Amino acid sequence: MIVNNSKRETNTVSFDVALDAAEFDKYVNGAYLKNRKSISVPGFRKGKAPRMVIEGLYGAEVFYEEAIENAANDAFTFGAEQEKLRTVGRPMLSDSQVTGEKGVVLSFRTDVWPEVTLGQYKGLEAVKDAVEVPEEDIDREIERMRKQNARLVTVDRPAENGDTVMIDYVGRHNGEEFDGGSAENQSLELGSDSFVPGFESQLVGISAGEERDLDIHFSENYVPELANKDVVFHVKCNEVKMEELPEVDDEFAKDNDFDTVEDMKADIRSRLLSSRETAAQNAFTDRLVEAAGEKMTAEIPASMVESRLDAMLQDYAQYVESQGMSFNDYLQMMGGDAEKFRESMRATAEKQSRTEVLLDAVATAENIEATEDDYKEECARLAANYGMPLEQVERLVDREALKGDILRRLAIKVITDNGVAVERPAEEKAEAAEKE
Repeated sequence: MIVNNSKRETNTVSFDVALDAAEFDKYVNGAYLKNRKSISVPGFRKGKAPRMVIEGLYGAEVFYEEAIENAANDAFTFGAEQEKLRTVGRPMLSDSQVTGEKGVVLSFRTDVWPEVTLGQYKGLEAVKDAVEVPEEDIDREIERMRKQNARLVTVDRPAENGDTVMIDYVGRHNGEEFDGGSAENQSLELGSDSFVPGFESQLVGISAGEERDLDIHFSENYVPELANKDVVFHVKCNEVKMEELPEVDDEFAKDNDFDTVEDMKADIRSRLLSSRETAAQNAFTDRLVEAAGEKMTAEIPASMVESRLDAMLQDYAQYVESQGMSFNDYLQMMGGDAEKFRESMRATAEKQSRTEVLLDAVATAENIEATEDDYKEECARLAANYGMPLEQVERLVDREALKGDILRRLAIKVITDNGVAVERPAEEKAEAAEKE
């Protein structure tokens, strides 16, 4: 194979790869061997006709299309390696010409990693918020713990929002019961919005032993057979319960593995402080990286963004399906389709692509390398996070992709370590205080 006519225009490279007759004939013969069983030739058992006979009957070019398709994969890889191209997106075979000597010239176009001119990435200023833990936040966390430790007790009064009712119900449309519309002794917390809109609000004030008919209108996004329909649920209340919260005392602290209430509060303060410091540091880092990206000059190839969008959509679909729901059902429930959902992630994909280009350029400028120790340390971290044996992680991970992640993390560290933290402007502080 020989590479000719290599040209670059911004982030797109075109080049030709020429295969001589012997090289091309290998792909033609491969196409013959693959397809001969499906070709009928008079006088020969199916699959036994020689190639020259088939070509004589159907033309010398009978296998060219498939041969060119198979040759293109190898030829593009060869050409990209010869030209030392870092390709992105999917390459395009723009033309193919069989030569008079029965060789072939394949013409390709591909997007490549963009050329980058770094701007300032050290000594950048960014807001880093001061971290504090007010007493009311500790009280809020204790209240959450109280609710976790609450018990339900039966009360002899009408149900209020926040109470739990035990109910029997039957749903009917035009007087006929419908599938999935009935239950006995169902537990329902009023105000939790866990039932269809309008159901819980109509049960406020119901007492044990009382029966009610609830008029409900299903939305157009409900199951097809009931979408946009009016139904009636006949409900009988068996019991009304309320949450009984534990007192905040040392006994409550002991139930949560602390000796005293003060010990418990100290632990809450420490955990909140740690998580907020991490969040503040992450936000500071994000602002610095974004600022460095704004000072960089680079034109991001559209195909790079499209590839990232494809990956993001695939990852999200896998996550949804891991939760036991088909992705199509999820999209239908959300009132959209895959293309609209994909487009909703475009801004994120563009930002991530630009950040990846920035960090790659910083790593190059700083001569950062991912050592074997870095690689092993990252594999060990993944093994611990996922509860998997280290050997299994090392078998499963893409070594080069993981090293790329390490390089980008080290590049982020360079930007962050050299960043300058500044206070939030007074007007922004005032706005934030008003929102709180």
